[in-house]
Amino acid sequence: MRLNVPLTGAEELAAVGEVLESGYLTQGPKVVEFERLVAGYVGADHGFATSSATTGIHLSLHAAGVRPGDEVVIPDFSFPATANAVIQQGAVPVFVDIDLATFNMDPSLLEAAITERTRAIMPVHAFGLPADMDPINAVAARHGLPVIEDAACALGGIYRGRQAGSLGTAGVFSFHPRKIITTGEGGLITTSDEAMADRIRVLRTHGSVRGSHYMSFVDAGYNYRLSDVLGAIGVAQMARLDHIVERRQELGARYAVELESVEGAAAPTVPEGTRHAFQSYVVLLDEGIDRDAAIDAMREAGIETTLGTYSMHLQPYFRERFGIADEELPMATRAHRSALTLPLYPQLDDDDVRRVCETLAGVLDALS
Repeated sequence: MRLNVPLTGAEELAAVGEVLESGYLTQGPKVVEFERLVAGYVGADHGFATSSATTGIHLSLHAAGVRPGDEVVIPDFSFPATANAVIQQGAVPVFVDIDLATFNMDPSLLEAAITERTRAIMPVHAFGLPADMDPINAVAARHGLPVIEDAACALGGIYRGRQAGSLGTAGVFSFHPRKIITTGEGGLITTSDEAMADRIRVLRTHGSVRGSHYMSFVDAGYNYRLSDVLGAIGVAQMARLDHIVERRQELGARYAVELESVEGAAAPTVPEGTRHAFQSYVVLLDEGIDRDAAIDAMREAGIETTLGTYSMHLQPYFRERFGIADEELPMATRAHRSALTLPLYPQLDDDDVRRVCETLAGVLDALS
């Protein structure tokens, strides 16, 4: 059983064929349609498709005014692309510990991370669960800071009645094959901030402004566009989104029931008023259980699993550059060593979930 299988079919094939026949392969009308669909779903005024979520984050940081030497506050527990985009902008990531129950940034630690060099706050909606945005936005407002949501995993996630991607100054989604919907590769920025939108529009396409006959280059921008081939796949995927999100909710609920009888693994917490998109289903193993050994044993039983994600300060580059001790980020360190991702995708059924949990129970019993 694989960890994830994208839900695609004849509709995506037909959409790609239409674009190939049109001869309009670079960013074009299908990308515009995809942007409109995602922004409308999220409830944002603007959507800007990008070549990946990483380039989308980088573009958002640049548009938000982050410059070399500035600081951006991020959670330590995330895929390293979160910090890489900060570093690529010449800025410094400031790592904050997480709430182990949700795997998201602990808002109670945020104020202490703010300095005179802080220029942005970038919470991550871990595995599709929106971060606790009200206290995060309150800190940002006190200091006059933009909030960039790393919503890579969270299309369909809801926080207190609002969609992920509409909770800060801007939000950035990923359409990697492991995400809620996919374009193969690709990302998208959503924002209702007009100044941010104006900057992104120019910076995304070489720093250009199109005139009646040709472009004027008003900034040193980037080529972060998405092709119309991938935009067409995205349009077809958006037609599946409601079904995909609903099915992930059902499977998440089924996992929660089955895990009640599994000793040594805690199901993810979903705070009241929040909808988890369940891009990944991540459990926390008891301390003392060898998570990597569990991955190996599950693989031997024919079930693919993996770690949750990375505590970035433990990775060689960040360890060497910043030298942060594990004791400074204890919850992220624990999550890095004990979080385990189980298979979850719409094509699974209840029997599949039961098989995963029964196998996991046996593996954990043997490892305890």
